[in-house]
Amino acid sequence: MPVSEPKANGEKIGLPARRLALEVLEAVAAGAYADVALERALRQNPLSPVDRGLATELAYGCIRWRQWLDGWLDRFGKVPAHQQPPRLRWLLHLGLYQVLRMQRIPAAAAVDTTVELAKRQRLSKLSPVVNGVLRSALRAKEAGETLPLSDQSAERLALCHSLPVWFAESLLSWSAPDQAERVAVACNQVPPLDLRVNRLCSTPDEVAAELAEAGVPTQPIDACPDGLQVLSPAGDLRRWPGFEEGHWSVQDRSAQGVAPLLAPQPGDRILDACAAPGGKATHLAELVRDEGQIWAVDRSAGRLKRVAANAARLGCGSIHALAADATNLLELKPEWRGFFQRILLDAPCSGLGTLSRHPDARWRVTPATVEELLPLQAQLLAAMLPLLAPGGRLVYATCTIHPAENLAQVNKFLQDHPDFQLESEQQRWPDPEGGDGFYTAVITAPAKA
Repeated sequence: MPVSEPKANGEKIGLPARRLALEVLEAVAAGAYADVALERALRQNPLSPVDRGLATELAYGCIRWRQWLDGWLDRFGKVPAHQQPPRLRWLLHLGLYQVLRMQRIPAAAAVDTTVELAKRQRLSKLSPVVNGVLRSALRAKEAGETLPLSDQSAERLALCHSLPVWFAESLLSWSAPDQAERVAVACNQVPPLDLRVNRLCSTPDEVAAELAEAGVPTQPIDACPDGLQVLSPAGDLRRWPGFEEGHWSVQDRSAQGVAPLLAPQPGDRILDACAAPGGKATHLAELVRDEGQIWAVDRSAGRLKRVAANAARLGCGSIHALAADATNLLELKPEWRGFFQRILLDAPCSGLGTLSRHPDARWRVTPATVEELLPLQAQLLAAMLPLLAPGGRLVYATCTIHPAENLAQVNKFLQDHPDFQLESEQQRWPDPEGGDGFYTAVITAPAKA
């Protein structure tokens, strides 16, 4: 019989966190975004900080490792994973993840709480099945058993790293096997917490000292002059020193490399064409010492509120927000013809460079998704041209690693507009040591004749 965990208030310790994680798994399977589903569940079911952390780890971990967990479920279950009743499948994922991938959860507690959840989630008749599958997994783990692997390299990569087969095939076609393996590993890392120091009011040394005094150690990030990596995140970061004062903001180290590519100067007129939630717009304001005119445009008025809030906290008064479709800005603002010396187009993309941060995206994005995005990206690029001043600089950026959205998109643009010059481009791959996958291309407009 399973060994029971201690109880608090009549309920097993850790059970509320597991129940909330199961709720998130079901919501994501029904089409919700993982971060939205988790935030909503935590808002509706307040948990202690420890349980919040456990619920988050369980939910995101099970989503990341869905295909791998299905492999184990196929092995131990009498019914293949994809034919299991959905609630039972996600419940078994929850238990298998704890048994097979979490060192700090006692096996008995993982089995016991999962069986208890089955009884509370209208799966009482199947609780013996849950118990049997998890105990089989526990015996396999203790015996050092692993999943049988395919001879096909893409299928092997997909199963070992819980990726869609089409994406594993693509990785192997885009890069050498060792690079594909590194990207696959990075997709399943919990991303580090990177901060960008606001040079308008502080320095990296000052922020590091303030945080260290509060028990939040950091270290500088290589090739990221304004960046600090938080080594041991703890508690609500909004309560950390310097947050309310705008001394720093959260931004991935790869994203921190985008705004400087515009080489913005104080007094410049700058357009951030797809700006929400505002990380790059505020970085631009910081780089020009808040001396200039920065227009942050986004289709979503609701998301632009976050831009305004971030700008206010960071003391960026040079940012102006406009809710508009960037594909027809010239029609809306004819006075903007040739107006901007710098334009950032952080284009809508598949997000395949941020799978560590958005673990559910791997199950949502398909080759068809990418194909649907290509015309919009091309349309946005073309829409920027009349807005750019002679000799101005345009940075096209995405957080994907798909060459159709990156190299091919920019090459097609340059073929159609031979007067424009490609100054530089870079594909950054997701890194197991930290940093999302990003593509950037710096394009310059012809000087006035």
